[in-house]
Amino acid sequence: MLNSIKKYLKKAKEEVSKEYSINSSEQIGSQENEFNDLEHKKLPKIWTGVDLDGTLAYYDRLSSSDKIGEPVPAMITLVKKMIHNGIRVKIFTARAQDPDQLPIIRKWLKDNDLPELEITNIKDYYTHRIYDDRCIQVERNTGRLIVDN
Repeated sequence: MLNSIKKYLKKAKEEVSKEYSINSSEQIGSQENEFNDLEHKKLPKIWTGVDLDGTLAYYDRLSSSDKIGEPVPAMITLVKKMIHNGIRVKIFTARAQDPDQLPIIRKWLKDNDLPELEITNIKDYYTHRIYDDRCIQVERNTGRLIVDN
């Protein structure tokens, strides 16, 4: 297990050192402005997190940690658009705390035509945005909840 952790930390360190950029001429889809954030152009190390269970993959009370659910088509499409537009995407999941889950997640990504993305459960200063089924957005510096009516 210690070797798995060391290997994971080494890979994470390599990923942090990578440079990412966006070619605005390749913008696609109706969410063009979403992917054209100035912050992504200024800080190549920033990233967008996408939760796995319940967001990128179906999850319900019968789900288990041994198997990841079927892909959620709308989110798969969104993640592929982000990747196509040079946005650094990480799988942001509680499963990342268990090194035994990493191969299961990587296989699921490959089986669903996604590249080998970074996998984490840690938010850092480079976190730009997180897509997650369990979050409630709070307006910055005000404490005001942003909810759909």
